[in-house]
Amino acid sequence: MSKAYGFIEITGVVAAINALDIMCKTADVELASWERKLGGRLVTLIIQGDVSAVNEAVEAAVAGAIKKPASYAVIARPHEEIVKLVELSASRWKKKTDETENK
Repeated sequence: MSKAYGFIEITGVVAAINALDIMCKTADVELASWERKLGGRLVTLIIQGDVSAVNEAVEAAVAGAIKKPASYAVIARPHEEIVKLVELSASRWKKKTDETENK
């Protein structure tokens, strides 16, 4: 079993949540991070898990999401620089969550 990242970029937060739900219900994957750009118009979901689970999850979301993804990819055995990039994204997301909870 090798680690992999799956990426889906989709228009709209509701469509992104729908795609994430499909991916998490389809295979043993988890949300690694997410990014919103253009005021939430484009949402990038990053999931992680073993290669076969990530492939299965991304394929299911592409086929079944309420909107067609703008783009998607699976990276098997990501380079350490990709891992750092995803971890940086996740740290910003977790920091915002912590700030909201402390208010």
